[in-house]
Amino acid sequence: MALDLVFEALASSPRRQILAYLSEARLSTSDLAQRFSMSAPAISRHLSILENAGLVTREREGQFVYYQLNRDRLVNTLTGYAFEVCPVAGPLKRESRALKKSGN
Repeated sequence: MALDLVFEALASSPRRQILAYLSEARLSTSDLAQRFSMSAPAISRHLSILENAGLVTREREGQFVYYQLNRDRLVNTLTGYAFEVCPVAGPLKRESRALKKSGN
């Protein structure tokens, strides 16, 4: 389910662009709305989807809410997905678990 939320969030070009902006800066809804031909409520809806997928976090400071990229969540989700679809991932994961159990 969580993987579905991430891919649903990433399916939208504006949301991918928002993530690109947030990859370098912590921005408010107003900051983001100025960079798109969208209203602040439309940006807020996109941010809500990204937040529900765990891809962004928000922090309130006074009357402003700032958003930032949750890098770990994005990287871990995409890496996990790549390992699941990679044909060699299964054997490598089993070998890794065996190494962990044996203490090597």
